[in-house]
Amino acid sequence: MSTDTMSSEDTISERPTWNSGGEFLMSCIAMSIGLGNVWRFPFTAYENGGGAFLLPYIVCLFLVGKPVYYLETVIGQFSSKQPVELYAHLAPILKGIGAGQILGVSGVGTYYCTLISITLFYMYHSFTSDFPWAHCKPEWESDMSECVSVGKAAKNRSIQSISSSELWYTNAVLKQTTDINNGIGLPDLQLSIFLLVTWSVLFLITIKGIRSSGKAAYFLALFPCVIMCTLLIRTVTLEGSVNGILYFLKPQWKMLVEPKVWYNAITQCFFSLAIASGNLVMYASYNCFTHNVYRDAMIVTTIDTITSLISGITIFGVLGNLAHTLKVEVNDVVSGGGAKLAFVSYPDAISRFKHVPWLFAILFFAMLFVLGIGSLIGTNVCALSAIKDVYPMVEDWYVSAAICLVGFLFGLVYVTPVSVQPIFRSQVSFSKESSVSFMLATLKLLQQYLMLHIDDDVLLLVN
Repeated sequence: MSTDTMSSEDTISERPTWNSGGEFLMSCIAMSIGLGNVWRFPFTAYENGGGAFLLPYIVCLFLVGKPVYYLETVIGQFSSKQPVELYAHLAPILKGIGAGQILGVSGVGTYYCTLISITLFYMYHSFTSDFPWAHCKPEWESDMSECVSVGKAAKNRSIQSISSSELWYTNAVLKQTTDINNGIGLPDLQLSIFLLVTWSVLFLITIKGIRSSGKAAYFLALFPCVIMCTLLIRTVTLEGSVNGILYFLKPQWKMLVEPKVWYNAITQCFFSLAIASGNLVMYASYNCFTHNVYRDAMIVTTIDTITSLISGITIFGVLGNLAHTLKVEVNDVVSGGGAKLAFVSYPDAISRFKHVPWLFAILFFAMLFVLGIGSLIGTNVCALSAIKDVYPMVEDWYVSAAICLVGFLFGLVYVTPVSVQPIFRSQVSFSKESSVSFMLATLKLLQQYLMLHIDDDVLLLVN
């Protein structure tokens, strides 16, 4: 074999590393701070004791979240292996755990990408001061319900009043139906286009694996933080915002004795920090051997918690302003958690802003889009890393293109009239259950690692 051939093979098989420690830190921040911070944490806290929920959340963060986050990065950095290889190295029979983690988060990623495409859809319709969700259409009404446009009062008090923003979300965006006699229906053309755009953005960012995603990480991590602070400053100046913030932070101490509150706290902790998913191990495996991961772990977990709190204050501050405008209680304007909080309650409130509402709508949905992309990068790169370790001769952009194409095709199922809402609910439920199963798998891994190697390995890393 010639020297040139050997050199070429060595170059292909050589595992890449981050260009700098900052790329790893920013990538971790972008992955951890996601949609869960903006719409999942506020409503989870609201449903589980308000300000009192912060106590079990912080306890879970310090007792479980921070230690597991640190240990996953230590394991990844020391081994320089992605999850499938790592578990197989511990014991061949455990190889399926790593593969299961990657398949699990990839499946959630296809649904997650659909949500991101909807934020892009909303952002597109925000480039006007006359928002489409602020007006009713006759076909949205029925004998049992009445559509109420922004700034107008209900005409018929004897039937249910539904805001135009909620009906626009249901009828114009999701176009959902409960009739399954003719199948799930065809994918919606508009949402399919935005879904394609979203997967195309993911492809461009991961076209060279961490070499390209690392460069984008600075923007993906810092841009949402700047927008969050901007929206927070605007929120606290709104009339009635203080009432919404106090409503969010008011503690209901009696709920601390309920097991479900603690279960939701640890689930939110795992979901928000993206631990026990394999992505952290994969990211850390590209570090230099002596990189200070303890510092990064403490920074990321702290910033993640702060942004969750800022998001809650901002969301409920805006809802407080909406309640003040409508002269109702704050709980009357909360349409629900998750997607409804972002796509119904918040747009309804923004459409009532007196000054440049379109600007704040664009900023809000652009922030959601970037947050979602930052989180999905970890999922895509993790799958790419696993495939590349098996087929090192294949170029990164081929693998990235294949992952994004498969993800897009699966995502089309979510934008059909019948499938979208039930699947959204099942995926949210799946994320809760998978957090527990992934947690148990990770704790088993950490148990073996702690018993056998942790002291010597950490000393070797820091020295």
